Amino acid sequence: MANQIVGGRAKSTAHCMNETTAIDCQKQVRSWRLVRSYMELLVPSCGCYCPEERNQEEEEEEEERNRRREKFSKTSSVLTQIPKHVVELPTIVTGTIFGFRHGKVSLCIQANHRTAPIVLLGLAVPSAVLAREMLSGLLRIALHCNYFNINNNARNGGISTSRPRSLPPLVSMPLWTVYCNGRKAGFAVKRRPTKSDMEVLRLMQSVPVGAGSINPNLLSYEDDELIYLRANFERVSGFAHSLSFHLINPDSTSTGQELSIFFLRS
Repeated sequence: MANQIVGGRAKSTAHCMNETTAIDCQKQVRSWRLVRSYMELLVPSCGCYCPEERNQEEEEEEEERNRRREKFSKTSSVLTQIPKHVVELPTIVTGTIFGFRHGKVSLCIQANHRTAPIVLLGLAVPSAVLAREMLSGLLRIALHCNYFNINNNARNGGISTSRPRSLPPLVSMPLWTVYCNGRKAGFAVKRRPTKSDMEVLRLMQSVPVGAGSINPNLLSYEDDELIYLRANFERVSGFAHSLSFHLINPDSTSTGQELSIFFLRS
């Protein structure tokens, strides 16, 4: 049986809900299966999921993971804080795409799944649209910031075209144009985590990698089901104006080609 967890929505799924957080969480899988699981949570009728039988080793791993979740749920649920001035990203980061089923998605980058967000972007991309972009098996999210035009307009009324001597960190840019698989998909805004955001991240602390959903009954401010995809990403730095993150296969140290996120500044 496949190990995607969708709260009993699909017959081929296995339910491993934690009683404390009641988060549906997926067993670690290969990168395409991880992306596909997220897609099917949003588009359950796509019919592209291929169930696989679970072997004894998988069942034992799931039992061990459940024991770790129970143990962790008894400890403090406060996210480890990162100083506000820290903008240097580690080589391996935790990336989470999450959003309400009938809403728009957010992108969160953390040092690991138990730390406070380093970068949090609100994307003007509906969850269902993002899922449809995943149908091909490849998702490229490009975020472009026209920083120099914005900076000149703000300082000089759009007259000057000179570039500043020092540049702020790339991930600190406030406004981005979003492209999904080469198609323009609105804008993204860098924002401070709200109380609702921190509540969601706290509930997902016990999920290092996976795709699943959070019951709306656990969220104080929303009545819609929240869907998430969480994975480890390798950071690849270009020049001062480019940065990319590539999904790492959960069962190896190699990067996959299924999901990449690019930050570009011009």
